[in-house]
Amino acid sequence: MRYIIIGAGAVGGAIGGRLFEGGREVVLVARGAHHRALAEKGLTLLTPDGTAVLPVPAADGPDGVDLQPDDVLLLAVKSQDTRAALDAWADRPVAGSGTAAELLPLVCAQNAVENEREALRRFRRVYGMCVWLPATHLEPGVIGAEGSPLTGILHIGRYPHGADDTARRIAADLEACKLLAPVSEDVMRWKYGKLITNLSNALEALTGPIESAQALELHQAAMAEGTRVLDAAGIGYATDQERAEVAGDRMRYRPVPGVNRGGGSSWQSLARGTGSIEADYLNGEIVLLGRVHGLATPVNGVLQRLADRAARAGRGPGSTTPAELAALIAKES
Repeated sequence: MRYIIIGAGAVGGAIGGRLFEGGREVVLVARGAHHRALAEKGLTLLTPDGTAVLPVPAADGPDGVDLQPDDVLLLAVKSQDTRAALDAWADRPVAGSGTAAELLPLVCAQNAVENEREALRRFRRVYGMCVWLPATHLEPGVIGAEGSPLTGILHIGRYPHGADDTARRIAADLEACKLLAPVSEDVMRWKYGKLITNLSNALEALTGPIESAQALELHQAAMAEGTRVLDAAGIGYATDQERAEVAGDRMRYRPVPGVNRGGGSSWQSLARGTGSIEADYLNGEIVLLGRVHGLATPVNGVLQRLADRAARAGRGPGSTTPAELAALIAKES
């Protein structure tokens, strides 16, 4: 199988780089300066193992890829960019006959839980992937990945449920390339568990490192609110203990020379001034479910609203104090 990595940023670049390094066929799809650097110099992947410069083929969009029947589309864009990516790729012809949406598996290697549902409107074969992979897009063409000895843990399964030969084949390729890929009959349970931990992404982006007592209180409050809403909705989720048992000593964070990891994906969105952030699909998922089930969600509501505003205004990470957030939440509680 050949892997078309749609959105070869931090996560997509790290997965694509490891697959290519392990002898798999890969095409990295990126835009602008990142694409130009990949096309001219290859992908520079910094890991605890060292630095690798990988001549991975690169394209700047669907027009640059001639799709084949054995291709796998691995979607690694931020959730707010999913619809545009689906629009761009769904009707692309596949050699022989048919389109990508009709014939090719689409793997959602993304945070949040809405992407798979959105994809299934257009693509017949959709797979969820729960991504545990610490990585940073450092500069055009350069990705740092700090997981060790494995680079990441990527639970995979068919959406909305089940496991099949395609999921197992993808998992086998990943596991041959320094990635752990458990195949799950209920991958969304893992993704809902990840959603709970991602509720503090906006907090980290707004306030900086979650270290003070007040920031830690807000972190716990956001997750507690999230679990309360999921419980009320009857939605199952993997626990911290389950995740720890899977990870064990197989993936731990190790600093990499030259990689200054300031924060997670939402922090990186503000740091890079992308103009958008995933809060609508992380905190906003809890707000939506809270409204459906009649539960107040002041913590996640404030985090969603302020993160959106910070992204649109082009403010960098750390523009708000924990005390300011706490005061706004108290007004809504």
